[in-house]
Amino acid sequence: MILQRIGEWLAKKLAEPRYHSTMPTRTDLLAATLRPGDVLLVEGLSRFSVAIKYLTQSTWSHSALYVGSWQGQTGMLIEVDVREGVRLVPLSHFFGLQARICRPVNLDEQEITELISYASDRLGYHYDLKNIIDLMRYLIPTPPVPNRWRRRMLSLGSGDPTRAICSSLIAQAFQSIRYPILPKVTLEKALDPDMQEIYQEILHIRHHSLFVPRDFDLSPYFEVVKPTLVAGFDPHLVTWSEPPVELEMQLQKSPGNQLPD
Repeated sequence: MILQRIGEWLAKKLAEPRYHSTMPTRTDLLAATLRPGDVLLVEGLSRFSVAIKYLTQSTWSHSALYVGSWQGQTGMLIEVDVREGVRLVPLSHFFGLQARICRPVNLDEQEITELISYASDRLGYHYDLKNIIDLMRYLIPTPPVPNRWRRRMLSLGSGDPTRAICSSLIAQAFQSIRYPILPKVTLEKALDPDMQEIYQEILHIRHHSLFVPRDFDLSPYFEVVKPTLVAGFDPHLVTWSEPPVELEMQLQKSPGNQLPD
């Protein structure tokens, strides 16, 4: 009980915002673009987020599964929060944050339903926060370790807190319908009908605890969807502000803008 309370206090402190996003994504464009089954990646603002971004060398520190309509509510997503557990949140929950849509392809309506059902069946699940050592690792959001070891720090001795912070639930949901994210791929010999030796790719499922938000961005099996482009972006209709006179003079005097003798 004492360890659980200490863990809850640590989680609360680590989840507090530390700064503001400089390039937030418009939630109205997200709402018009998202489809059920999409994965929304988010650049979080907490100490947790700083650690995840540093250890994974990525902009994205959080992920959520878009559900759409749910019991009369629209624009709902399923996410995992280290303190609140598996929960439903509206799209407005991510207002003011930079986000990216990663979309699985060629899934039929039944598969999307099974995907969402897997995640929704776990609504209300709470993670055990007694593993305070797992939480304390995030007190130093940018540990001085070599690049090749950073990602391993997320899984080394990790327990429920790290699984809550990363993308384990969403990875499990996609694995439940056998949709690849970043599987291990090997080449194995096979024989075609003409008895000629060929090689075929065999995909091996990775353990769900090893997935982090950026894996959906890097995955060759997810389409990156940018709401601004989907909305019909036209570069010829952009209105540019004129730079201040002082800045214009500085640019003209800069070495890069001077003609060689």
